Formats: sequence, C-alpha cells, structure tokens
Amino acid sequence: MDLDLESTSGSLYGTRIAILVQNLPVPFDRRVWQEATSLAAAGADVTVVCPSDPRHPAGDFVIDGVSVLRYEAPREANGVLGYFEEYGVSLRRMAAAIERARTAQPFDIVHFCNPPDLLYLVAKRAKQKDGSVLVFDQHDLGPELVEAKRMPLPWLFGAVARFFERRTYAWADHVISTNDSYRDIAMRRGRFRGEDVTVVRSGPYRAWASYRATGEDWHRGRLFLLGYVGVMGRQEGIEYLIDAVKILVAERHLDVHLALIGSGPDRERLESLARSRGVADRIEFHGRVPDDQMKSILADADVCVNPDEVNAMNDLSTMNKIIEYMALGRPIVQFDVREGRVSARDSSLYADRDNDARSFAHAVERVLRDPELAEAMGDAGRARFEQALCWEIQAERLIAAYRGMTRERVPLADSSATGRHAGQ
Repeated sequence: MDLDLESTSGSLYGTRIAILVQNLPVPFDRRVWQEATSLAAAGADVTVVCPSDPRHPAGDFVIDGVSVLRYEAPREANGVLGYFEEYGVSLRRMAAAIERARTAQPFDIVHFCNPPDLLYLVAKRAKQKDGSVLVFDQHDLGPELVEAKRMPLPWLFGAVARFFERRTYAWADHVISTNDSYRDIAMRRGRFRGEDVTVVRSGPYRAWASYRATGEDWHRGRLFLLGYVGVMGRQEGIEYLIDAVKILVAERHLDVHLALIGSGPDRERLESLARSRGVADRIEFHGRVPDDQMKSILADADVCVNPDEVNAMNDLSTMNKIIEYMALGRPIVQFDVREGRVSARDSSLYADRDNDARSFAHAVERVLRDPELAEAMGDAGRARFEQALCWEIQAERLIAAYRGMTRERVPLADSSATGRHAGQ
C-alpha cells in the first residue's frame, strides 16, 4: 500500500469501524477500499460488509488487514418490483453479516455508503443498540439521480428518493461528501453544521502520476485513440460519444478508434446504437477490466472523454474518471458540468453546447489536431492531481474527521440520546 500517514499512524488505535456498501464489492470499489485500508493504516479495526460478484466470491476474508464480509448478491434488478426484491434481500443479508461481526464487540463507528439511500436501515441498529456513531458517505444524490435516469412515474420515485434522503440525513451524525456541492446540499437539505460535513474527494494514489504507457497499442490500427472509463447507463451520455465518433470519421475525416471501459445496464443498447450508426468497427467495448489494463488503455489514449450529459445530477457530481484521466496526464474533453470544471480546470476542453454530439466532436478534434495543446493539458492535469486531488491528501482529511468523532463519542450506557437526531 502506497499511503504514508506518519502523522496519523496509530491515531485510531482501538477504534472499531464497520463500512457498509451495497452496489459494489471490495476491493473492486476503489473509493471504499481506499477508505478502509487508510483507516486500518491509522490503527483502526475495520470491517467492510459488501455484496459478492463473479470475481469476488461470497465469504469472510482478511485482505490487507481489513476484514471483508461478502454476502451473496441477489440478482440484478429489472423493473420496479425487481428493485424492491434486490434491495430487500441485500439489506437482510447485510444486516445478518454486521450482526455476526458485532456479536463479539460493538462498532464505535458505522460508515455507510450510498446508493441506495437505504443503508441507514441497517446502520441505525448499531446506534440504537451500542451508541455507535453513524457516518454517511454520500456518493450520489438520490433525488437528482432519479431525474437523470428518466425513470417512469418520476413524481412518485422522486418523492420516495427525497423521503429516504431525509431519513438518511436524520440518522447520520457526520457526512462525508465527495465535493463542495454535495457538502452544501448536506448542510441545506440535511441541516448539518459545517463542522459535521467533511469533503473527501475520490481519486487514486499519487503513484498513478508516474505511470507510463506499457507500449501495448490499443489503437487497433487507427491513428487516434479516444479513451473512456465508467458506467454504461442512460445518464452517462455515451450515445453523444458514439455520434461524435461518427462525425469525426465521416465528416472530419479523422482516423479514430474509441475504447470503452466498463459495463452497466445500457451496454446492449449502446452496442446496437454503434452498429446502427455504422461505427461498430471503430468502437471496442472492453467491459470491466483489471486496473493495470485500464491504465494501459487510458495512458495510450490521445484524448480521454467524459460525455456525461449536463443535468442536475452530473452538474453537482465529481466523476472518478476525470481524476483518473488527470492522474495519467491525459487531455480531457467533456461537456461543461460544474464539478467537472472544478476538478479538471485547464486539463480539459469543454464543448460549447450542452448535450450536443457535434459540439463534443469539435472539441475532440481541436485536441487531436494540436499536439502542443494536448501535452499542455495533460501536464496541467497531472500537476493538479499530485498537488490537490491524490488520495494521500484526501486520506488525511478522512482520518482527521474520524479522530474528531472518536474523541466526541459517548458510549450508549453513558448517554440518554442516540445521536445527532435523538428520537428519530
């Protein structure tokens, strides 16, 4: 592990922490895994409860000093009733796993992540039984995510999302936010004091900045390579990217290849769209790949892209892919989303028109045709990553927040309250 926390080594010794995550297993969920291993490096006894997947089997493991309890993941939801089944089964299995873990000794802090905004239903039992401090690690904005996904009956699901967000905030004692926009929402909608919300951004270790291409050619015989990593979902805007590839090839006569890394519920539709646009031979769907392969592909790219459409969710969210592109020193093209600009600054060009494939293609073309501009953008991104966004800096903020919470914790036996929102 690359983390060097000399100033915090042992500062959480004796603190028992549970981390709950429902949507991905660890170590695959990089943010959660970095949080867990950083807290363990600071002396804490850390347990992560998470689902399994085909590459990460169910069972109890100890990995890098962290106890990992993986429950058997239910089948992926398909439709409204499917979501009820998936989340219901997941919460029951998660609750059973954490109950086994707390039998020997209660947890001082239970750190639960969204999506979904339902894990407080498991975490609150530790507060009620043991007086555990509850930390809400907010990765997404539930109400805005419902809007971005264009779900059926948006008024109903929007109301449900707002309800569960309110309950999650009500049970939490502290919020970990991924950026300042999320912090502001926690203070406004969750009514938290500023000192009870800590910004801990997502980003890889500083060592990523020293990574260089392995020499493997991912261009597939084309002159230029565009690289993308992320989820294949409706709100990710990949259809704009596919249309931009068609424009670059058919109208601008640029010999480009697009590498798409990741998977998700929209992948099959996107593959069909690429075929219908006549650019299937220009686009490679790699699926989920190991980190080494992902870095090899992205480091070989001439431009890395973020086609996330401009909407309320994406405007307020920091996308991990942006920080990863910067860490690898790649020039970036994206639509002009607020937090994307906050992160990338001069390492990115921003399409002139929102959610417009032609404008996106024009920005990509500018970078491809100007190698000096591309190099300057990549250098700017790598420097900003090393100086402000790498995980080592974020880990110090995380551990400082935890030190404060452990000092303030009052065991349940000594307190008549159950936390920040007693009686909720």
